[in-house]
Amino acid sequence: MEKQIKVLAFAGSLRKGSYNKALVRAAVEVAPENVLIEVFDLEGISPFNQDFEGNPPQRVVEFKEKIRNADALLIATPEYNYSVPGVLKNAIDWASRPRADTPLEGKPVAIMSASTGRFGGARAQYHLRQTFIFLNMQPVNRPEVMLSDAPHNVDANGNVTNEQTRQLIRQLLEALAAWAIRLKEKPQ
Repeated sequence: MEKQIKVLAFAGSLRKGSYNKALVRAAVEVAPENVLIEVFDLEGISPFNQDFEGNPPQRVVEFKEKIRNADALLIATPEYNYSVPGVLKNAIDWASRPRADTPLEGKPVAIMSASTGRFGGARAQYHLRQTFIFLNMQPVNRPEVMLSDAPHNVDANGNVTNEQTRQLIRQLLEALAAWAIRLKEKPQ
């Protein structure tokens, strides 16, 4: 029997009709049997203020606890101005502070993105990977899930209709689960 992997998934968008939230929903639908996905919405996480990092807002405490309890993370990021949206960067900043209490250290993570443009959020993914280097997170390198022309690949109900993307999401989750298991079993 395969080991059960708990994945915390969230989208770096607050928009109700977000294409990246559609990717997260698709991940829940196509997840392998050994991958249990919990979805978290970043709504309600206030702007980071270092004055409160030692006593963060309750929503941040909840977010950090869910990260801590997950075996791995799945992040769906939009691309804003060639980079990561502020909502996502803000949530990561909160989760990373204070350094002695970050649940991100060594955490396996997979990224996917959807965009209305032709690059599918590739530039945001690369910026996010740079952040992961500093935070000593463990990203999955392949497959890369970048859904371009999202309005034509996500229906009016928020379902990803592009079958190739759905298959890539499943492959990404398989890779994330295998990576999380490998890192857990690796001697410290």
